[in-house]
Amino acid sequence: MNLQITDGEIDIRPSVAKPYPGFFHEVGEERFRKLVFDHYESIKTSDIAFLFPVFDDDDFAEAQKHAADFLIEISGGPDYFIQTRGEHQMVGRHAPFRIDEKARKTWLELYIPLLEALETEGISPEYIESFWNYLDLFSMWVVNTKS
Repeated sequence: MNLQITDGEIDIRPSVAKPYPGFFHEVGEERFRKLVFDHYESIKTSDIAFLFPVFDDDDFAEAQKHAADFLIEISGGPDYFIQTRGEHQMVGRHAPFRIDEKARKTWLELYIPLLEALETEGISPEYIESFWNYLDLFSMWVVNTKS
C-alpha cells in the first residue's frame, strides 16, 4: 500500500477524485467514524493541536462529527454534512485558521497508522489508497499560510 504525502504549495489546488465508494461500504459507517475520531484524538497531542478546539470538549466533539460527516459524504455515504452544515465550501471554512504546508503534512501523517490498521482489518488496499489520495490532494486546497 502506498501512502505517500505529496508536496504541496500555497494556492495550488490540484484536481481531486473522490474516494472509491467501495471504501465507505467496506469500512462501514461505525468504523469510518472511529477512524476520523481516532485521527482527531491523535491531533490532541500533536504540534497542530492549536488549530483545533482541544480545550473545549463540546467544540472538539462537534469538530470530530463535522469531519466524519464530511468524509463519509465524500466517500459515497449519506449526505450528513450537507444536511447539517450546508454546502461544503471547505476552503472558506478553513480560511480563519493559519494552515501551512507543515501543518498539512502533520495532519496527513497522523492518518497513516490509522489507515494501515484498516488493511489489517481486511479493508482493500486499493480502497484505502483511494481515500488517502483524496486526503493527500484535497488537503492542499486548505493550505492558506506560507511555512
